[in-house]
Amino acid sequence: MRTLLTTILLSVAYLASAQINLELVPLAAGFSSPIGITNAGDERLFVNERSGRVKIIAGDGTTMSTPFLDIDARVAQTGGFSEQGLLGLAFHPDYKTNGYFYVHYTRNGGDGRISRFSVTTDDPNIADPDSEKEILTVGQPFGNHNGGDLKFGPDGYLYIGLGDGGSFNDPGNRSQNPQELLGKMLRIDIDNGDPYAIPADNPFVNDPNVLDEIWSIGLRNPWRYSFDKVTGDLWIGDVGQDAYAEIDLELAGGTGGLNYGWRCYEAFNAYITGGCGNVNEYTDPIFAYSHGPACSITGGFVYRGVTYTDLFGMYIYADYCSGEFWALGPDGSGGWTNEEIEQISGGAWTSFGEDINGEIYVTGLNNGTVYQLTTDQLATPPSIVLAGTTINSMEGDYAPYTAYQWWLEGAPITGATGTTLDSPVEGLYQLEVTTSQGGKMYSNELTVTISNTSIPLETDNIIVFPNPFEDVFSVEASSTSAKPMTLSLYNLEGKLLRVWKHKADNSWSEQFDISDISAGVYNLEYNNGEKTIVTKIVKR
Repeated sequence: MRTLLTTILLSVAYLASAQINLELVPLAAGFSSPIGITNAGDERLFVNERSGRVKIIAGDGTTMSTPFLDIDARVAQTGGFSEQGLLGLAFHPDYKTNGYFYVHYTRNGGDGRISRFSVTTDDPNIADPDSEKEILTVGQPFGNHNGGDLKFGPDGYLYIGLGDGGSFNDPGNRSQNPQELLGKMLRIDIDNGDPYAIPADNPFVNDPNVLDEIWSIGLRNPWRYSFDKVTGDLWIGDVGQDAYAEIDLELAGGTGGLNYGWRCYEAFNAYITGGCGNVNEYTDPIFAYSHGPACSITGGFVYRGVTYTDLFGMYIYADYCSGEFWALGPDGSGGWTNEEIEQISGGAWTSFGEDINGEIYVTGLNNGTVYQLTTDQLATPPSIVLAGTTINSMEGDYAPYTAYQWWLEGAPITGATGTTLDSPVEGLYQLEVTTSQGGKMYSNELTVTISNTSIPLETDNIIVFPNPFEDVFSVEASSTSAKPMTLSLYNLEGKLLRVWKHKADNSWSEQFDISDISAGVYNLEYNNGEKTIVTKIVKR
């Protein structure tokens, strides 16, 4: 229900003390006016530059020299505070199979166009600029408030956020006009129809007075919005007029048809109410903040990564002008708590993005840099230990996990998808787990060395058993040399911990107690004066 009691809610934005120590870590630089970042279901990140190029940041953090897509000649020239350009990018949910992706750009002449492109068949890092298929073109009366974001929802449909067409006070009252696409959230089916079909459950398909593409009404400029990858909730950062910016939320499973109020309302405040309906016809934002020095919300994401525990479940967003970053989350009583977590001015934060594991990134328009959002509250990953002839796993944060995959020497072990691994061979092991939000976590690395006492002892050789062991291990050694045999124990950094010598004869059979040394992996060096053998031993 619409309410005008703004001061109570707005005050929450400044009550919480800063508990999240946010740091922006540069990932890649050298971009020209980056205004979008997304992933294609793999380790790469795709950055759209306002002028009309899309570039790739590889998994190792390097930027590929050749653009993924270059349609600069088709995109309206931009500069300064222009809100036009290559505005949105979204990859088809089945991109790995069909190679389709969608862009929203301002054509030469000023209209907005949503088009489909295809990746080339011979290079996954290069798209075909000649593969363009027009999906939708929308007239834009002014150069601002064009919206431009594109997102596929959990339902597989493409959501298109459009601003009210620009200028001041929505002079054409387009946001409230059901026969205009501007000022709306659209929802279309790009897998059927030509060039698209209308989903049968769109809220206005049976209303001849409303365009069928419309999902929700009454937005001023939904510059950036996102779907929570766990819940499916839709979060919209809607840029306000001159007093407030707002955050709108539609819970997963909603049927659409909401009217967020612009221009009848700006956030919670009545604005231009002539011709408006009853107050109960409009949907409140869940949160709003006042302008000055803030001016323009950059909508973000609910953090569903696995690295930073203090961000988990928080909606992270920023303001383009003030450089303030906030974390918005439920207060446990049906309301919301908003915490300012950092203020970094000068970046002109234009867009947030999410990688395949749910980690969040932000683009700086002014310095052409992409940053990763980090904090000092690191999550505890799973750990693995060797117990007898089994490697056991112990859960860390974000447990229980939905999937397990064991790795040996950097490659997944076929069929090894349980919580334990029996009878491991020698080698370097690691466990990959999948969290409930779809992210990946990795355990410590564990080196397994096995000595088999059934193998006959060869001349000038050494056998250690059991290995791994608890506190005591045994050695069988032989030598043809008349010189004393020596055993030396080193840690993996090369520090000498113990030395044992044997002078009696050419064979050595003895137990060694190292209960005073901590568990870990060590190097045991055997030397008979003529030959040196180094064996890894594992103390549990």
